[in-house]
Amino acid sequence: MPYFDTASAAPLHPVARQALQAALDEGWADPARLYREGRRARLLLDAAREAAAEAVGCRPDELVFTPSGTHAVHTGLAGALAGRRRVGGHLVASAVEHSSVLHAAEVHAAAGGTVTEVPVDRFGAVNPADYARALGPTTALACLQSANHEVGTVQPVAEVAEVCGAAGVPLLVDAAQSLAWGRVEGGWSLLAASAHKWGGPPGVGLLAVRKGVRFSPQGPSDERESGRSPGFANLPAIVAAAASLRAVRAEADVEAARLRVLVDRIRRRVARLVPDVEVVGDPDRRLPHLVTFSCLYVDGETLLHELDRAGYSVSSGSSCTSSTLTPSHVLRAMGVLSEGNVRVSLPPGTTADEVNGFLEVLPRAVADVREKLGVTEPQPCAPVADAVRLDALGLRCPQPVIELARAIVTVPVGGTVTVVSDDEVARLDIPAWCAMRGHAYLGETAAEVGVAYAVRRLR
Repeated sequence: MPYFDTASAAPLHPVARQALQAALDEGWADPARLYREGRRARLLLDAAREAAAEAVGCRPDELVFTPSGTHAVHTGLAGALAGRRRVGGHLVASAVEHSSVLHAAEVHAAAGGTVTEVPVDRFGAVNPADYARALGPTTALACLQSANHEVGTVQPVAEVAEVCGAAGVPLLVDAAQSLAWGRVEGGWSLLAASAHKWGGPPGVGLLAVRKGVRFSPQGPSDERESGRSPGFANLPAIVAAAASLRAVRAEADVEAARLRVLVDRIRRRVARLVPDVEVVGDPDRRLPHLVTFSCLYVDGETLLHELDRAGYSVSSGSSCTSSTLTPSHVLRAMGVLSEGNVRVSLPPGTTADEVNGFLEVLPRAVADVREKLGVTEPQPCAPVADAVRLDALGLRCPQPVIELARAIVTVPVGGTVTVVSDDEVARLDIPAWCAMRGHAYLGETAAEVGVAYAVRRLR
């Protein structure tokens, strides 16, 4: 059964498994102790730190291990903000950061700080000039992911780091999705990552803080990990994480070139095989293993279940999944279609036959979901009225858009359809539908209940 969700968690790398087993036998003692077993554990920890630092591109004494990537982000963000509290409490981050960054930003704002979200373009990329405009004399920290976790777009980290450096503002980079493929270039100040994203064991993160960055660890600390990550380290897992990072890096160039060919095949063929689909993310400046697309008139949760039944494990940023009632903040910031969203992220070793099998299954799965929802191609008919108002209150995605598609043929070219909906997703998917189907989105107005979205028929 092909597993195509490595952006969530990569399968354990064989090197990680071997290193974990060996370290369980050799690295169980306290590395802070001076007896033989402690010295042996310390040697393993030091070797793991050196290997990880080499992969990151920092000094070993600048890197600490944490219990997770999220912990590394929260620790790095809180410590950098506290270290520069005399400068001010202003935080700058892109609108498409991982939830670990956005949640930490919410806590900062609740404590009296200020936060500026930098917008992205339709590909999900930031403009360094927008960061330059967002920075000010009270900016304590800026954050930017190296590559987006939902659509794969690689961010201009080096350019943003240069802008931040000129303003004297440290830049924290969330490198969870990209570190397996190479170092993050540019003059970043702090970097966080997570081992389970590159095939290491879960429960290991890393945080690098460059020398010279003002940093004040928050909360109780101890003598371990420079006081930045207290508690007894999971040394066997750390050793396995460092070993697997070195191993995936050794394979990265060859594997990236091979997977990029397979992802390009998905990007091209999905658009041909599936009607009314939008492939999102930057087509060129992107991670080599990840592709995301959204399908009109499709319930995301049902589509994922259909693909799972067919033997393919994929994920979704769709608002129509059971875990959320609002659109993905990434897709919303990009202004692209969210319904029927599928993220495919290929693990190392994925074969062309597995990708071809997925492309054979996908069109039927989408068609089956649309059939269950009663989606049919609207047939031309005599106009009923110049303007139609639809009550879609209580309907959840993709039903408001389906109702809009049925109604648009009942007005003449130049006529309008207004959809009244209380589904947050409509704010994103109705404009996206207009762009895909060649109609004009006229905007939204408040309704007595919900929001009224107006569309003009153009063809």
